[in-house]
Amino acid sequence: MLLVSDVHGAFDALARVAASGETLLVLGDLLNFVDYRTMDGMLAEVAGKEFVIRLAGLRTRGEHHAARDLWAEFSAGRETEIRERYDALTRAAYRRAARALAGSGAYVTYGNVDRPGLLAEMLPEGVTFVDAAVFEIEGIVVGMVGGGVPSLGVPGEVTHDAMATRLGGLGPVEMLCTHVAPAVRPLSTDVVGGRPKESVPVLDYLREHRPRWHYFGDIHQPQAISWRVGRTLCRNVGYFRATHRPVRHG
Repeated sequence: MLLVSDVHGAFDALARVAASGETLLVLGDLLNFVDYRTMDGMLAEVAGKEFVIRLAGLRTRGEHHAARDLWAEFSAGRETEIRERYDALTRAAYRRAARALAGSGAYVTYGNVDRPGLLAEMLPEGVTFVDAAVFEIEGIVVGMVGGGVPSLGVPGEVTHDAMATRLGGLGPVEMLCTHVAPAVRPLSTDVVGGRPKESVPVLDYLREHRPRWHYFGDIHQPQAISWRVGRTLCRNVGYFRATHRPVRHG
């Protein structure tokens, strides 16, 4: 069983992994909204790289109100144009994702940058979109829950209450797969971004149900890639856009 997360547009590499014939779990963030290493991505195509550099600088310094003001100034009077351009880029990216995953039988959930409804609609036949569900995969009871930590109010985010409800609906599983990290600071803190992005409901689930494994993504440069919460081995499956490598379970 192979797991990837944070594909962020690396669809050629994803296709190579999908072609291996092994069971594949994709833990969200297929779209490349912005790559903060290069400032490339969908935002740069819409607003230009210079704008992205300015915006990234504000966010890195924690000036989030100023970042929102900058975006509001840029988008004022152009909302429809920007929305249509972003929609076209999203559909183009998901078409590439669908081609990469065709015939793989993969299980795919979504992250904060994704548009879950559109992703579910555009995945190819035989690939399973997962919002919150339990499957038996290779003899292991696997629970998958999609969604990112609430921050910007975008479609791929899930409130903490909604996350708790979805996790509660799984019941006990042997392996939990989410996009978000549990509220364990070494796992949820990016060494570059600084601020933790973490889910208390995920941590609560781990403490209550004690699955053997928890796989997740979202944090591109974590302080730690693995950690134990009680008996549960938690592991970040990596920033696939940068590594092009899946994690093999076991």
